[in-house]
Amino acid sequence: MLLKVTSLGEKFMISRFSQSIQNYYQLRSFNLYKFKAKIQIQNDLGPYQISTANTIEELKEAFALRFSVFHREFVGKSSLWGMDVDDFDFDCDHIVIKEKRSNKIVGTYRLRCSALTNKFYFSKQFELAAILQHPGVKVEIGRACIHKDYRQGIVMSLLWKGIADYVAASDANLVFGCASINSDDPRDAALLTQYFDEQGRINRGFMAQPTPVHTMPFLSFYREELRGSLTETQRETARDLLPQLCKSILNTGAFIGGEPSWDPDFRCLDFLTILHREDLNRSLWKRPFGAIL
Repeated sequence: MLLKVTSLGEKFMISRFSQSIQNYYQLRSFNLYKFKAKIQIQNDLGPYQISTANTIEELKEAFALRFSVFHREFVGKSSLWGMDVDDFDFDCDHIVIKEKRSNKIVGTYRLRCSALTNKFYFSKQFELAAILQHPGVKVEIGRACIHKDYRQGIVMSLLWKGIADYVAASDANLVFGCASINSDDPRDAALLTQYFDEQGRINRGFMAQPTPVHTMPFLSFYREELRGSLTETQRETARDLLPQLCKSILNTGAFIGGEPSWDPDFRCLDFLTILHREDLNRSLWKRPFGAIL
């Protein structure tokens, strides 16, 4: 029997129902209905609560926020609702920032701890040997997003507070992740790499080359063109390319692992960032948490 659709409203409801079924089976296939936090943190700061997600409801809300930011806002997908989920999410912890008044999750960050797993998301994009051979516990951070109505400095600072709490709870000494730039232009990749090099941001002890499939085409050609010091105009262009989240990562004292990887799906450049625990803790003393109390 065929279902006859007679209105735009019915088409919308059927589309919404189909998306719900797809997300349901996606969650079931990754066993996320058995999810619970591996390392638990919780901290109230003024109108916000920082914690690791510890229920499937919180996890689904974080995935829906990621879908809204990454797929609808950044890539322009027309779906009105969905979840950003992959097969790494079940083995991760997820920091969530909840606005207590509305009980709404407004920010999230995904964490993988080397004390719990030896598989890392960014190993698809980078050769991580230099980082993973470093002694001690490491924490990989990624899939960071903040709701568009809450992208002021406080919520970003709270995410870093959550990461610092998690690093302390796991006794990690190294944090690594990615700073994403909304560009797939090899000239931008070359310019930013040269800019970070000039600024002393590239840590050659933790160099991590992009994997072949994620190597930006023609990057070496444009890097050759930029040999020598950048002009002040070029430096200003490089600074303008950096989104607020990337600037926040760099402001914690993070270093860069070398040339960026290229993500053709999200049409962006990903620079590997490496942060020592002591630098993260030092940077937190400068953050304005008192302003929200």
